[in-house]
Amino acid sequence: MFWYNFEFYANLSKYIFSSYTSPFDSIKQLDDEGNEYRYARDLQGILEYSEWRNFYKIIEKAKNACEASGHVVQSEFVDVNKLVDVGANLQRSIQDIVLSRYACYLIAMNGDPRKEVIALTQTYFAVKTHKQEQLELQKEDSLRLQIDLHPFSWTDNQNHP
Repeated sequence: MFWYNFEFYANLSKYIFSSYTSPFDSIKQLDDEGNEYRYARDLQGILEYSEWRNFYKIIEKAKNACEASGHVVQSEFVDVNKLVDVGANLQRSIQDIVLSRYACYLIAMNGDPRKEVIALTQTYFAVKTHKQEQLELQKEDSLRLQIDLHPFSWTDNQNHP
């Protein structure tokens, strides 16, 4: 008789997928207030752009999309300079950009979808967006349920000023 333990495999798949970290998440940084950001040079590597000048063209398209959507470009794309090691205990300053999550999304959406890594990144954002939408719906449903179970009555509060 064939026996398939669905619970075992369901738990196994949860374990496997919960231990997976996407390359996009692996370059995530957190500021002092817990806000996430990424450096453009790190994202450049993840998205397999070998030259900064080519990647910078995508960033410029993303900045235009950001402005067109009504966001403040300087808040989503913050120009910085970083020191990098060039060998023999020498460093030089290079241009980089601190990117919000939204900026990363815009960069991915403006990349070439024929590149597999761009298509995968676009899918990553679609899945994350869907999960966030579902979480928001669950919060709303939970709040509605609490209101249904514990309706507020002004008469209950007559003794309180």
